[in-house]
Amino acid sequence: MMDIHQILKQLPHRYPILLVDRVLELEKGQRIKALKNVTINEPFFVGHFPHRPVMPGVLMLEAMAQAAALLSFDTMGVTPDDKTVYYFAGIDGARFKRPVEPGDQLIMDVTLERAKAGIFKFKGVTYVDDQVACEAELMCTMRTIA
Repeated sequence: MMDIHQILKQLPHRYPILLVDRVLELEKGQRIKALKNVTINEPFFVGHFPHRPVMPGVLMLEAMAQAAALLSFDTMGVTPDDKTVYYFAGIDGARFKRPVEPGDQLIMDVTLERAKAGIFKFKGVTYVDDQVACEAELMCTMRTIA
């Protein structure tokens, strides 16, 4: 549905913080399904943890937020520019159910619950092999910067 080249045109994130490799499904104004391939070459594995590499939970939340941003931009029919930043406004009910390790493939399933006064609220669930790895309610907003 959306390859890395299209994602790079939409998201300002770059290595090492770009956490969406491909969009698999996109239903305008409703939901997005995206993936992140997790490899041993990720910079965070050097210190988290050297003896047992595990993806930090906060980065799973960030991956879901990046997928949510792509859904928001598509829903609004906009391509953000250098004066636009898409921020996290809140996270509720974050739960981590399974460690994510090198070789795993994250599937982020994010649903738009509500959009009101420029605040977008999402329900996100991240899977590895049909097992829930992470889930949370995310709130995001877009701001223009000087």
